[in-house]
Amino acid sequence: MSETKRILYSFPLSGHSHRAELALSLLGLDFENRVTDLPAGEHKSDWFLKLNPEGKVPVLVDGDDVIYESTAILTYLAAKYDTDNKWIPASAHGQSLVQRYFSQASGPLAAGPARARLIQVFGAKFDEEETITNAHAYLEGLEAQLEGSGFLLGQEVTFADVALYSYVARAPEGFVSLEPYPHIRGWLARIEALEGFVDIPHTKVSAAA
Repeated sequence: MSETKRILYSFPLSGHSHRAELALSLLGLDFENRVTDLPAGEHKSDWFLKLNPEGKVPVLVDGDDVIYESTAILTYLAAKYDTDNKWIPASAHGQSLVQRYFSQASGPLAAGPARARLIQVFGAKFDEEETITNAHAYLEGLEAQLEGSGFLLGQEVTFADVALYSYVARAPEGFVSLEPYPHIRGWLARIEALEGFVDIPHTKVSAAA
């Protein structure tokens, strides 16, 4: 029997897409990374909307399964392929901690570092000063959480780290410097040293890394 065909519909500069791509790569899964032409509106085409009615990337097609929303993809991949419970712990407490960081990814991370990058890279119409203030407030909290800890849940990497990595790593592209946050910078470096790590493309960098 042939292996299930996996296709990730993504966009290179999307941090949400990168979460899914990074998770697939860290799990060592074969997949086709199919770039969706967002500037041309491909994500709003009829065929794409049949995959994701919300018209957003990423979308993972794994055989007969179609999953969208980046942290939902991480949850799916862990449930199906993470037989050692490395990426999402088996314990109820461990799972709750991962979900807490998934919530951060769609909450203060999205409203801070991710939004600041949207303003500079994609021309999004948000209040820049307020967004940068929110970004630093979030990063200050994250810096404190990482003090004395290799990764977010302790000394072992999980999908909690994957969920936050992309937009934190590219925060300087939104005029949000990471210079004040040595624990965050060390954490990013540890993720980047993992076997299977894949990077998210750089755009213009406007603040000190």
